[in-house]
Amino acid sequence: MSFDRNPDHIDHILQSWAHDSEAITVRRVEGADGRELLQMRIEMGVLQLETTGRPDGEQPHGCETYYEHLLNESMMVDDFELSERDCMEIDREFVQYYHRRVCWLRLHEYERALEDADHTLALMDFCRLNSDDEEWILSHEQYRPFVLFHRTQAAALSALESTGPETAIAEVNRGLRRLKTFFAEYQAEESFDDDELVSRLVEVRESLRETFDIGLTLEEQLAEAVAKEQYELAAQLRDELAKRHSREA
Repeated sequence: MSFDRNPDHIDHILQSWAHDSEAITVRRVEGADGRELLQMRIEMGVLQLETTGRPDGEQPHGCETYYEHLLNESMMVDDFELSERDCMEIDREFVQYYHRRVCWLRLHEYERALEDADHTLALMDFCRLNSDDEEWILSHEQYRPFVLFHRTQAAALSALESTGPETAIAEVNRGLRRLKTFFAEYQAEESFDDDELVSRLVEVRESLRETFDIGLTLEEQLAEAVAKEQYELAAQLRDELAKRHSREA
């Protein structure tokens, strides 16, 4: 019996890399030209993603991403409107960046997960500004809290590695404020405290406090002083924050 040394099928990959229905299974591999690639094992096979540019490796209209192409187009036309084709390509790009963001988080590549989350959020903002199709916009906006959740996770864990737990707590609080703004925009403030994603971020924040024995951060102390109208203390805390930011710059 002979075997093809370069088979078109991927039986050998699927047999040696089992799918786990209870976990996200991701690995790095090397392409034929030596470039780094990501692979995600899914139930029906394997997804392979580029680590730079668009995850599928395409360069739409010569641009790094379809979002970049749309930005260029919108700057050249006064009354720019998204076409049906544009909407289809945007949907493709959303899905691709979701898969790669999940891969980066699983691999603890937090800065790269942060970059991909920011790309998705910027593309969502662009859709809101340039489409009159409310149903289509909402089909993306319903996932904004989830993207913000991933972004906040990535930002906090990246900060924990680079500058410490207090900065990580500040990133969680920043993410919670963005989520609260979203809930307010859609008149769902009453659901904010009970939301699962919000609860999970609060758990992360309090776990950081407990693990590293941290009380209120400077930003939290400032917010509390302003709320209590302790303006002299607030001014002192602002000065201290400004000095810290200048040292970190």
